[in-house]
Amino acid sequence: MVDSTTLSTSDEGLRQAADYLHDVLLVLQKRQTGSRSSKSPKEIPILIAANKMDLFTALPTALTRNALEKEIGRVRKSREKGLLDSGIGMDDAGFGEGDDWLGEMGSEDFKFGQLEEFNMVVEVMGGNVMGQNGSNIDAWWKWVGQRL
Repeated sequence: MVDSTTLSTSDEGLRQAADYLHDVLLVLQKRQTGSRSSKSPKEIPILIAANKMDLFTALPTALTRNALEKEIGRVRKSREKGLLDSGIGMDDAGFGEGDDWLGEMGSEDFKFGQLEEFNMVVEVMGGNVMGQNGSNIDAWWKWVGQRL
């Protein structure tokens, strides 16, 4: 769940959310690629619930998705630069192993769609847990219900 009112490009909330989401998605991606079974791994559905959509300052769902993708791309680039500068994760030829690269290896921009290659499907849905008109999380419940 992310707070859609703190995801503007000038807000530290976007950086923190993207940093955490990058780590979670990377762990799930490693889990999918590290399977020792001959069967393909089971799909991992991921819901990013954009909360507080009832507030005027909230980013719309599509902009929330775009902001997170762009910021995760920045996190990915900064972590790659840190690894390259330190030499950690480099093989003899000077190339990284790719284990710590989220999404499509070597791609310039990050998109959640790149994770489909790893059998991970990311959806961003808006809603609000509290508000003047009460809770508006029916889409979230429906998403969970369809995957049970």
